[in-house]
Order: sequence, then structure tokens, then C-alpha cells
Amino acid sequence: MASLELKGVRKSFGSTSVLDDIDLTLDAREFIAFLGPSGSGKSTLLRIIAGLETADAGEVWLEGRRIDGLPPGERGVAMVFQQYALYPHMSVRENMAFGLKNARVPKEEIARRITEAARVLEIEPLLDRRPAEMSGGQRQRVALGRALVKEPKLFLLDEPLSNLDAALRLRTRVELAQLKQRVDAAVIMVTHDQAEAMTLADRIVVMNDRKIQQVGPPMEIYGRPANTFVAQFVGSPAMTLLPAQMVDGTLTTLKLGDGTVVGTQVPRESLPSWANLRLGLRPEAVRIGGRGKGKPKAKVELVERLGERTLIYARMADGQAITAEDEGNSRARIGDEVSLKIDGALAYVFDSDGNGHHRGAA
Repeated sequence: MASLELKGVRKSFGSTSVLDDIDLTLDAREFIAFLGPSGSGKSTLLRIIAGLETADAGEVWLEGRRIDGLPPGERGVAMVFQQYALYPHMSVRENMAFGLKNARVPKEEIARRITEAARVLEIEPLLDRRPAEMSGGQRQRVALGRALVKEPKLFLLDEPLSNLDAALRLRTRVELAQLKQRVDAAVIMVTHDQAEAMTLADRIVVMNDRKIQQVGPPMEIYGRPANTFVAQFVGSPAMTLLPAQMVDGTLTTLKLGDGTVVGTQVPRESLPSWANLRLGLRPEAVRIGGRGKGKPKAKVELVERLGERTLIYARMADGQAITAEDEGNSRARIGDEVSLKIDGALAYVFDSDGNGHHRGAA
């Protein structure tokens, strides 16, 4: 049985549409990330599942029971907020017990759940401290613990790492990855950070413009983007998209604005039109160097040194921007003219509607 089902969920604030016909199924114990830019509707959708917002249309089902008409406390979900929302005058133990006391859970059961959650989250030494006596990472774990003691069927995490510094984000990301192996519940996390989504999620739901753009495992989202939005939003730096024209061939061969011809592995018959095509290239598909007639040239505008590799941001002869990859000890400098080696086997093709067309599955 599916853990969560969303059927035709819609939401508007006044005349502004926020969600438009959202359909989604979440499997038992699955970890899903809602990924998208600000304003894409991901937090609103999470709040509708939690019962903190009311959908204008559609249904929300949890383990075979329709819950969109139930108050938040009766839905079987637990939400962890971005701002922790801990009571400052209460100890960690009291914060974790508060919701259970209101639900009239017996004292012995409350103690058992707190002890178990503290063990899982490794916060036993913090149980008698107050929030002001803890670091941001510790407070985030307490917020997770307060959700964990409810023993919910579904965890909802709203940007849980956004208030942490870089080092704590990485550490807490590891802790979340370990936590999902220990809890017997499905998890939905809202994030705008693709690294969090790619690291933690079993599947990613990419959202933009009120709709779900694509749903799939992290590497499917990265390797076979459904459209130009997904292609440029997932992946850092963003995929290069170059205007191109079709050249004869069984597989799609494209001619770029500077005259460069790139042979791809994309079947030509999959393309509905020859017009307004774009070639998609991730940095790993474009290398610096190489000699020979017909090699495209580009002028370096920025060199980003990342240690094991270097990213080269350059502009081609027709004025199109392109991002390439080079060795960690690259000799490229701003203002240099460099030759590019484009690997067509790693290229993507997008049609006039922005839909992605990919090489056949390996």
C-alpha cells in the first residue's frame, strides 16, 4: 500500500495560483525531496499535507485513509519546521514531551519514547538543557526528536538544514541519512538545495511554475532531465544550452551558431520538430584542449579552481556562453582563447517546447 497519495491538489491565494493539479504517490519508508526555487509551491504543498493549509481542490490519503478533512493532530504526520519552534523556557525533555502530554499519552510511554528518540539522535546528554544552552545543530536534532516521539506515519521536514552553517549542514545531512535508516516511516523534505536532495532522497520531486516538472531517482533527474528547467536547475554549474540546427543523420547531429558540428547519441526520430532545437552540455561533456581543424574556440571569462578540477566559463565565437571542465592544475587564464573538445555522447537535445530528448538507455 502506498504511504501517501496526492490526487489533483490545487491551491490559490486570492487570484494567484500556487499549485495546479498535483498528483503524487509516496511509498512506505520512502524519502522524497521536494526541490525547487522559491515560490514553486513546495512548502505550500507540505503544509497542505500537514493540515496547516487547506487545499482548494484535491485529496490527500495516508495509508489508505483520507486525511485532508482531519485536523493536523489527527493525521498521523509530524512536521519539523525551519525555525525549530522550540519552547525556550522548557528543557529538551519537556519540549519533547509537550505534544504527547496534550494527547494524553501515559507518563511511562512518554518516558519510553523520549529515551528511545534521544538514543537514536544521540542527544541523551542534552535532555535537561534549555534551547539557549545548545548550538543550532543540537536544537535541530531536538526538533527532530520532538517529531520522532510522536511515532508518525509520515515525517515532514521544511528546509531543516537552512539555518545551519556549512560545517553543521554537512554533519546534520549525514545524521539525517542515518536517521532515515532507523525510522519506520516515510519522509518528505522540502529544500532548495540540490546537494541535500541528491544526497538524501530516494526520489526527487522537482517543482516549478505551480507544477511537478519531474519525479525520479537523483541520478535519473540529473542524467535524463525532462525539460530545460530541470536541466538547468539540477546540476552545479547549470547545464549549457546552445541554439542549434539539425544536420542529416540517423542519430541527431546538430550545427551550432559558430559552425561547430556535434554528433549526439539521441535518436533523430524522437524529435518532433527540426526547428528551434537546443544542445545541452554539462561541464563534464566539454573539455579544454585539443588541436585540429574544426575545433570550436572560446574566450575565457572566469576560471573557478575547485582543487581536483577547474571549471572554465567562456564565450564562443557566436557570443554563446559555455562552461567547460579542465584539470585541477589548469593553465587557463581570463582572456585566453582555448580550444574545446565536445563529447557528443554526453549531450542532450531539447525541442522547441523545452522537452528533453536523450540517448538510448545503456
